[in-house]
Amino acid sequence: MKTEKDDKLRIDALRYHESGRKGKIEVVPTKPHDTQRDLALAYSPGVAEPCLEIEKTPQDVYKYTAKGNLVAVISNGTAVLGLGDIGPLASKPVMEGKGLLFKIFADIDVFDIEINEKDPEKFIETVKAISPTFGGINLEDIKAPEAFEIERRLKEELDIPVMHDDQHGTAIISAAALLNALELADKKIEEVSFVVNGAGAAAIACTKLYVALGADPDKIFMCDSKGVINQRRTDLNEEKLPFVRNTNFDTLKEAMVGSDVFIGLSKADVVSPEMLLSMNENPIVFAMANPVPEINYDLAVETRSDVIMATGRSDYPNQVNNVLGFPFIFRGALDTQASKINEEMKLAAVHALADLAKEPVPEMVQMAYKSGNLSFGRDYIIPKPFDNRLITNVSMAVAKAAMESGVARKQINNWAVYEEELLNRMDSDQKLIRMLQNRAKQNPKTIVFSNAAEYNVLKAAQIVHDEGIAKPILLGNKEKVEEIKKEFDIELDVPIIDPKSKEAEEQVNRLAEMLWKKRQRKGMTLYNAKRFVTNRDYFGSMMVEAGEADAFLTGSTRSYASSLKPVLEVIGPAKGVSKVAGLMMILSKKGPLFFADTTINDNPTAKELVKIARMTEYVVRGIGIRPRTAMLSFENFSARTETSKKVSEAVSILHRLYPDMVVDGEIQPDFALDEELISKTFPFSKLNGKRANVLIFPNLAAGNLSYKILRGIENSQVIGPILMGLNKPVHILQMRSTIDEIVNLATIAVLDAQQRQK
Repeated sequence: MKTEKDDKLRIDALRYHESGRKGKIEVVPTKPHDTQRDLALAYSPGVAEPCLEIEKTPQDVYKYTAKGNLVAVISNGTAVLGLGDIGPLASKPVMEGKGLLFKIFADIDVFDIEINEKDPEKFIETVKAISPTFGGINLEDIKAPEAFEIERRLKEELDIPVMHDDQHGTAIISAAALLNALELADKKIEEVSFVVNGAGAAAIACTKLYVALGADPDKIFMCDSKGVINQRRTDLNEEKLPFVRNTNFDTLKEAMVGSDVFIGLSKADVVSPEMLLSMNENPIVFAMANPVPEINYDLAVETRSDVIMATGRSDYPNQVNNVLGFPFIFRGALDTQASKINEEMKLAAVHALADLAKEPVPEMVQMAYKSGNLSFGRDYIIPKPFDNRLITNVSMAVAKAAMESGVARKQINNWAVYEEELLNRMDSDQKLIRMLQNRAKQNPKTIVFSNAAEYNVLKAAQIVHDEGIAKPILLGNKEKVEEIKKEFDIELDVPIIDPKSKEAEEQVNRLAEMLWKKRQRKGMTLYNAKRFVTNRDYFGSMMVEAGEADAFLTGSTRSYASSLKPVLEVIGPAKGVSKVAGLMMILSKKGPLFFADTTINDNPTAKELVKIARMTEYVVRGIGIRPRTAMLSFENFSARTETSKKVSEAVSILHRLYPDMVVDGEIQPDFALDEELISKTFPFSKLNGKRANVLIFPNLAAGNLSYKILRGIENSQVIGPILMGLNKPVHILQMRSTIDEIVNLATIAVLDAQQRQK
């Protein structure tokens, strides 16, 4: 039965796909195309030159075209997700989505191709005919048994990598998890007994890979919808015949008795607690049916405390997620111009994933998950998708295997340079947002949203509520808020408070009395306190001050200064902080940049710049990023003007009092942001030849104008302003913030509240 939540998801999903530019992917030029000369080089007559070179040396197609970074995601729509045979047109959103994952995780470009053909022979001929365009082919959502023949033939007859991810992706990820689970259970792969429930493409691929890793085929019992595949069955297709076992077992229940490993690629709730109890000590259970596993995770753990469990779900430990594999396997294959993805490359990916799970987990990844203490063990046998090391560890392992097994047509000679190239491919800004939101979801906080009758604010509140990032409370005229909700089909059942309404009178009086007691020696009367608290900025700030909410988000429709005054009067600076400051987080293509102060301090002194730098260091570290701070000026290490002297003095104080802090200046921003310029021109700098990611501006005008210019000319997301130095979490939005900007700042507000709670 469909729920109200399902209906809301349906509406949001449709709007997501149809809004703005339709679909999820686009083609973007990579060369200059502004002048007549550019066009003459891009097309006629200049384009003839690379054409002639490729005609002479076909391998030069990788040198002069995008082939080497282009993958085709190809389907006929016969086995789409959990939807079945919905046809090629209906499968297109899924194929575009796969293209999006290739791009954001491994910077691989994709053309999605939906073929209206079910006949395997004709499908194969079609793919072969278009294959010269691509560096690799990812087959997707093609039903078994045709998928086996299609992949086998294409791998044999094409000279580029071909992989059916539905089969091999799950096999590779689950195999890595299996190796680590066996190690924790102190069992050997060649000795354990397997039960595989499901006999489709993924199950068969998994089983074959386990055998390649050393599993004994005679100890693997595979079940389909009719029971165990044994010698008495007469209804088996060719693909199932290799898995026939001479056994008395007919049912899954019988096969489970005395088994060590259960691999589920079937359907929900087919494994009972009794079946689980019948398995051997330290059972390994990979229940990978989606969205509901073969046995519920909590039920399995409650039934057997010694179980090592994995599922296909992100809300439980040990998610078998194909995104851990296919982007990086193709990345390594493309970068070596491999002619195929062979068994050696797949096994290299398995071992790279298994080994990565045993390494210390980076702080940024730790902070993205609820436990915050990830280490190799029963609840962590495979890496997390947010781990930046995947692109280097897996891609490099696959590339090395391609070279060692003889299928690479391009050799990688400098692995350190290749590793740096891989890291530079990361879509670091969007990945950072996903990580921050995931951290927020682990312990969502109550946020008061002012100006709730504004569509962008209301929609952002709906998103953070539906995503589990925060628990919103809305401030605004209730009738207007309800009108906006109705007009735009916004389903959001959360408290709405209008401080000017009769309904809020008791709360207004209570908060006003608290405000009066707080400021009665600063000229405020009780009468004025009651009048002020009907203002949303005072009311929201007082809710946080009184502990009735964890954070407050305001601004959006008012000037920054008018929103800041009530916040300073109600919340005030934290202990030991004389002045608060504003920080902008710019998500650039080269990674996040932090600008301070951009909103509050007009012309800070040297000592105030020191405090701003220290507060920024604290916030950036709290986000999970190691700060490298540049104290900016229009001069480099010369201090001839009052501004530069002030910055230079601040740097001296920081170097003396905080010697472990990576900070230097006075320095110009173009030098601070260019690693080559820094290392060649200023080898003595404490930035150590590294690009700065924190920029402290000498005054408000410089900081504010810089981030607004950058926001206007570069397609970068901006998060902020993040208010630093307040006693409690309050943040003020920019005028007319976008929905994404409000969601992002709400995420920061939750993280702020979480950090203070610790």
